[in-house]
Amino acid sequence: MSNLSEISDQLADAVAMSAASVVAVHARPRLASTGVHWRDGVIVTTDATVRRTDDITVTLHDGQRISATLLGRDPGTDLAALRIPTGLIPVATRGAAADLRPGNLVLALARTGNDGPQVTFGVVSSVGDAWRTWRGGTLDRRVQSDVQLYPGFGGGPLVTAHGTIAGINSGGMSKPLCVTIPDTTIDRILDAVINRGYVARGWLGASMQTVRFSDAATAKLGFDGRGGLVVLDVEHDSPAAHAGVMIGDVLVQIDTTRITQHDDVMAFLGSDRVGTTVQLQVVRGGEVVIVPVTIGERPRSSR
Repeated sequence: MSNLSEISDQLADAVAMSAASVVAVHARPRLASTGVHWRDGVIVTTDATVRRTDDITVTLHDGQRISATLLGRDPGTDLAALRIPTGLIPVATRGAAADLRPGNLVLALARTGNDGPQVTFGVVSSVGDAWRTWRGGTLDRRVQSDVQLYPGFGGGPLVTAHGTIAGINSGGMSKPLCVTIPDTTIDRILDAVINRGYVARGWLGASMQTVRFSDAATAKLGFDGRGGLVVLDVEHDSPAAHAGVMIGDVLVQIDTTRITQHDDVMAFLGSDRVGTTVQLQVVRGGEVVIVPVTIGERPRSSR
């Protein structure tokens, strides 16, 4: 029983250690969401919970409610950043998501008003390599846990048993499990958001679908039978259109990388690729054609 009491006290200490850097974010109708004071004067929360771009406020751990401004957002990784005055509350004590292992005890914290932190408890369910979200962003690691995210918990921290914060929680990426946006991803996205207000991502402007080659085409072209991506549509005034990509082209290679699925293309469309020229190998009329294309910047949504 004493060991159980010690574990209980340790978890309560972990909450107390991290709670001062956790705020309530009032950026949507009715229920507040949660945010973390990640850098001095910078709050991070989930993009999905920030429904307006002005008249945003946050409630601090002492109940003080202050104004905040939207620094920028990245729907691809479900992150948004808010600016508050510096020096008001402690900066989060950070842990590394890379150190988490399946079975580790973790806590999810929330603050939705003046009533103090809310907490749920669970274990890390799985840890994996880099993961591309359905919105086109990339998380440096896939961290899932079975902590329950109740209303208002979105944007709150995943807290280790030592009281450190390894990332922030998103409930909209992979239900029913909680996905944690890891610390390294938050830092990477914050750097881009602070510099330009958003994260640039590469863009070709062509809609494609997977297709397989026949045995005869495989033998003639020399590619394996996995096929490639057939172009179904080319957007007007897009990089693909300017390069001369045509409907019916089958994309099989970019530079030296074999292309067989959409994720292969998405891997080339990071922010570091914008403005660079790559060589597309496409099958056109039964022959392999090289099409140089300069990767553009993906148009951003109006939200």
